Amino acid sequence: MTLPGCPVTSTDLAPDDVFGPLIRLDVDPLPWLARHQEAGPVTRLDLFGNPVWLVTRYADVRAVLSDTAAFSNDFAHLAAADGDGDLGLSDPGGLGFRDAPDHTRLRRMLAPAFTARAIAALEPKIQRVVEERLDALATAGPGADLVTEFADQVPALVIGELLGVSRDEQIDFAELATGRFDVLQSIVAPLDSAAQSLALLRDLVARERTNPGSGLLGHLVRTHGDTVDDEELAGLVDGLLVGGHETTASMLALSVLLLMRDPIAAGRLRQDPTAVPGAVEELLRHLTVVQVAFPRFARNDLDLGGQRISAGELVLCSLMAADRDPRWADDLDNLDLGRPVRQHLAFGHGVHHCLGAPLARLELQIALPALLRRFPDLQLAEPGWQPPFRQRSIVFGLESLPVRW
Repeated sequence: MTLPGCPVTSTDLAPDDVFGPLIRLDVDPLPWLARHQEAGPVTRLDLFGNPVWLVTRYADVRAVLSDTAAFSNDFAHLAAADGDGDLGLSDPGGLGFRDAPDHTRLRRMLAPAFTARAIAALEPKIQRVVEERLDALATAGPGADLVTEFADQVPALVIGELLGVSRDEQIDFAELATGRFDVLQSIVAPLDSAAQSLALLRDLVARERTNPGSGLLGHLVRTHGDTVDDEELAGLVDGLLVGGHETTASMLALSVLLLMRDPIAAGRLRQDPTAVPGAVEELLRHLTVVQVAFPRFARNDLDLGGQRISAGELVLCSLMAADRDPRWADDLDNLDLGRPVRQHLAFGHGVHHCLGAPLARLELQIALPALLRRFPDLQLAEPGWQPPFRQRSIVFGLESLPVRW
């Protein structure tokens, strides 16, 4: 089964376009991933003549993501591979490119904001944001772009509420976050959106140092201000903004696209609150919008899935392929909102499992049923229209989704 809306499949790519299905979202990568998965648990790609190892099977992906003794997340490995800096790589900060003990220290600073109690306390704010954006969608209608009016806005405003930044700043950061997963912007361009976002956040951190607010950033300054510098704080908050915005925005838009094609499933979410948590988990598994996990680097020479990997070589784990691996469960190419909840890998696995997963789940559980109840006749503005995907990204996302009701 192809992904929703992809106009072509990876079989249409040129034979030498070996990374295309991982970074071109106008292409359905599933046939390409399935071929690699059948070829073996670990297959080789080449980047400028250097090996990159692709892991696609569920059990092997879990094993790599949980093995911090054999694999490193340290961004310094990737920066070192850049040599003279021709690619213009800039340190993205945050947790995903850190090893222990730095990763452990920084994650512990953020963890209290994502406990079950802390997330439950955000529920009224999320409901308020969702209702506000539903009103805005209705005002823009009876036909409007769901991405612009709803999917992009809800997570941006929610993460802004969590951080305690102003609405104007939330909008600025949301615009920057959209470009952060664009491969050409965030890896190749020397003056990329990551640098712009971090520059804005450094100013925000400096302001919070002077007058800490009531949000998460103010809490971090008051509680850990003596042990974390401005650069680390800016990187942490940037990671929350990016991770908390683009992935949830993509999930909202793509989930709505799927539900508009399945009126029975949409009706179930609209009418049965008990069905919502399980349905959200199946949507997360089926879409797995973050295609690959943060890159890993072999700490030493090792054998993985029958392949000899040398120290320092790059290992990419395909979360999307793992979440459809027939060795894990049957019929995973099909969306089944009644499927028993499984331990999918949409949020990763191991010590780098997404810290904000509980917040993303709650946003989806609130926003999707509310949207379907408010607009029970929601449908594509033009039947059969193919939505444009962002074309160079590791996160599946739509440029737009015109709808009517």
